[in-house]
Amino acid sequence: MPRIRQKSGDLVGNIKVTRQDWLDAALTALLEHGVEGVKIQSLGEQLNVSRSSFYWYFQSRQDLLTALLEHWQRSNSAALIAMAERPAATITEAVGNVFRCVINPALFDTRLDFAIRDWARRAPDVRAVLHASEAARLKALRAMFARFGCPDLEAVARARILYYMQIGYDDAQLNEPMDARNRLMPSYLIGFTGQEPLASEVEALIAYAKAVEAGKNPK
Repeated sequence: MPRIRQKSGDLVGNIKVTRQDWLDAALTALLEHGVEGVKIQSLGEQLNVSRSSFYWYFQSRQDLLTALLEHWQRSNSAALIAMAERPAATITEAVGNVFRCVINPALFDTRLDFAIRDWARRAPDVRAVLHASEAARLKALRAMFARFGCPDLEAVARARILYYMQIGYDDAQLNEPMDARNRLMPSYLIGFTGQEPLASEVEALIAYAKAVEAGKNPK
């Protein structure tokens, strides 16, 4: 059956794979092999379709790579900023909201963040996107601390400590059991904020971590 393109650009009829299928395959290749592994032919072989299928959805490989960057910004960067801006009664609750990005890979994919960083080391245009995204993340974290009365320079410093410590923590790949992290949670909150967290805040974070570990996807 021939494929028919509607005016919107979408396909109708007997479609073997979708645009999202191509994106998912490209994301897997990026995570496992780096940007060099994102190749149209090998992706098509994995999906068991011809190269022509690719061009229904993308103009070129560069178009696909741009879509991967946009996905990363819509997922990882948007999630961290949203959590930093999430309403909270205390600064410890606010930082706990940011912790949810670390706890839940469905919310913030750490592997994808590092894949983008690796790609950026060799591609100046990607490095520019990464730097702009990191600036937006740090701005949101700085504003979070400022909302709870931190002077400007302190808010900048605390935002950097929280952000860059977490990047280094993830890069260390400690493979730490969640129970070990949970035991340290109150002390981490004190370290990042200088404030003692409420017991209810710690309990909520631990419950969130346990829900994620159980295979659920809590908000």
